[in-house]
Parts: sequence; C-alpha cells; structure tokens
Amino acid sequence: MDDLQRLVEVEAIKQLKARYMRCLDTKTWDELADCFSEDATSSYNAGAYAFDGREAIMKFLTDSMSSPRFLTMHHVHTPEIGFTSDHEATGLWYLEDRVIALDHGFELHGTGIYEDRYTKADGRWWITHTGYERVFEKRGALDPAAAEQYTSRFEQS
Repeated sequence: MDDLQRLVEVEAIKQLKARYMRCLDTKTWDELADCFSEDATSSYNAGAYAFDGREAIMKFLTDSMSSPRFLTMHHVHTPEIGFTSDHEATGLWYLEDRVIALDHGFELHGTGIYEDRYTKADGRWWITHTGYERVFEKRGALDPAAAEQYTSRFEQS
C-alpha cells in the first residue's frame, strides 16, 4: 500500500471509530451494529465484559445502556493505527468517558486505552475486535438534586 492509500485507509478507520462512539452515546443501535463484523469480539474493562459475535456484543450494549436515563459520553483520540496487511489493521485509542446513571444515583468518569482490530471486506472497514483497559476511573454517588438537573435528547415530552 502506498503512502496516499495508507492515509485514505487510516481516515476510513477513524471515521468507523467515530461512528461507533457517536452511535453508542446516541443509542442508534442499528447503525452501531453495522460497525461490527458478524464474528466480532469485545473485551470491555480489561475483559470483565467479553463477548463473541455481533449479536452478543449488541445485546450487552443495549441491555446495559438503552435506558433514556443512562447517559454517556465517550471520546477517543490520539489514534495509533497500524496495518498488518492491506485488509487488516490495528488501532490504539485513548478513551475518556463519563457515565451518568440517573435511576441508580451513580456517575463515573474515567480514561482507558481502546485496542481494536479491523478488517476490510466488501469495500469497507469493519471492527473485528474492540475493547479497553482502564487507566483510571472515579466512581461516585450522584446527588438526587444534581440528578434532576440533567436533561437529554432521550427525554420524552
């Protein structure tokens, strides 16, 4: 792969990871599922939550995060993308996330390192493995009065 093509492929992988994060936080589950290969695997929180197959990954994510009162923010940046072949790549991403579970009075702020694998098939890149290990996290109780100050796009009128 020449340098120009490598840049094109790196950008496509960046777009894929950006879509994954956006869909996770906006709860657009069908679009999120389309980021994964059918045989994808995951290993969240250093393997505490590990799943085999797109269906199993999506079941975990939707079961865990579908509540309109479960708010998340996931940012990844400083990608380190490498190619093992013209159709396989790896990626390391620095994660910062925030979770606010209004119904459980819980919040989390943390960082971690995502380690991904990608495969190019049918003219596009797919996530074949994703997972992160924490660098640090702060967990705490969310004051009920503070919880009522949050609004989100998921609230129903």
